[in-house]
Amino acid sequence: MPAKTRKPRTVAVDSPLTLPCGITLPNRIAKAAMSEQLGELDGAPSQTLTRLYSAWGRGGAGLLITGNVMIDRRAYVEPRNVTLEDDRHLEAVGNWARAGAREGSVTVMQINHPGRVAVGPLHRRPVGPSALRPQAVGFNLRRPRALSLDDLADLRRRCARTAELAVRAGFAGVQVHAAHGYLLSQFLSPLANQRTDEYGGTPENRRRLLLEVVADVRRAIGPTAILSVKLNSADFQRRGLEEAESLEIAFALEQAGIDLLEVSGGNYETPAMTGAVADSTREHEAYFLRYAEQLRQRSALPLMLTGGVRTLDFMNDVLAHGAVDVIGLGRPFAVQPDIAADLLAGTREPVALPTAPRLPIPGATPINSYLQLAWHAANFRRIAAGEKQVSGPGAVRTLVAAGITVTARALTQF
Repeated sequence: MPAKTRKPRTVAVDSPLTLPCGITLPNRIAKAAMSEQLGELDGAPSQTLTRLYSAWGRGGAGLLITGNVMIDRRAYVEPRNVTLEDDRHLEAVGNWARAGAREGSVTVMQINHPGRVAVGPLHRRPVGPSALRPQAVGFNLRRPRALSLDDLADLRRRCARTAELAVRAGFAGVQVHAAHGYLLSQFLSPLANQRTDEYGGTPENRRRLLLEVVADVRRAIGPTAILSVKLNSADFQRRGLEEAESLEIAFALEQAGIDLLEVSGGNYETPAMTGAVADSTREHEAYFLRYAEQLRQRSALPLMLTGGVRTLDFMNDVLAHGAVDVIGLGRPFAVQPDIAADLLAGTREPVALPTAPRLPIPGATPINSYLQLAWHAANFRRIAAGEKQVSGPGAVRTLVAAGITVTARALTQF
């Protein structure tokens, strides 16, 4: 692919950005997706979730990306995820969208299917590209069922339907989650995908489903809504998705006409997105900058960099150099809902993040990653209740809360 040239420019976190679809972000700070686990037991957005996005909307971020919304109520990533399969909860979904956008933020819904890492493997058989168990502790209890071609056609319809409903409800667009070891990421991985049909065997076949989903979603939401994709720079696993192949996927996504690519990495087995695996970074800040810089040399696709970015000087530096176009922050928003406004004003940078509860035992990395999600969810309830800065509950309280939500979700799925 011939190199694409980009004119030198001077931008900073307070610069607006117009995406290819025509929607303008008022600034370059995004709240990246974090699983809120604040849906009702029937999959509807709760009032607590709506209040949380009101707080984040007032917090100044140019872009708010929701935690993953399920396209299929038979498969959840975590307990109490929101599900959007039909219009039964569309009014509540609309309230959620308006809450985030009320102060000028652009709100985008992340849509997802967990594949073989679905929660509750004891009572519902997971699915995946191949009948291969993941290596993550707690998610390898049941062997997944390999999806048939009919299943894949249904998956594509569900993605398009959820995307159409999200935009109809008032979201500015959707982000297709193809990272972190979830279903579309599993299809991209030569370790998880050992199919011998047109969806496996070669890099082109492994990315076929993602590109089909992107095309279906674009047709469903139209050319003037945001279509974003979250993609792993690498899986950080032996025989998993590697950087060179990921770059080719990114180029294919650019040709497919997406509006924004968020760069991430890792999965349940190797959670690089939490900093567990170091990438080559500038002064140890930003986990996936090297990949973004390589992609920028050959692509003009708008890029969002998430993971480990913490200082205002660094944010403005990478934006001014054109390495990326949007800075994504996740965990800082879990303790400071108005951190974007403070960054834009130059008055404060993200605080040192408290340590999430963890089990200090070998092999507990996947469990500790889930505990971090539960810790975030406990913080989110406090932010929704009006707290301006939170430190999070202790390990015992987090474990109890996590156990309660897992049990409640399990009881609704028998």
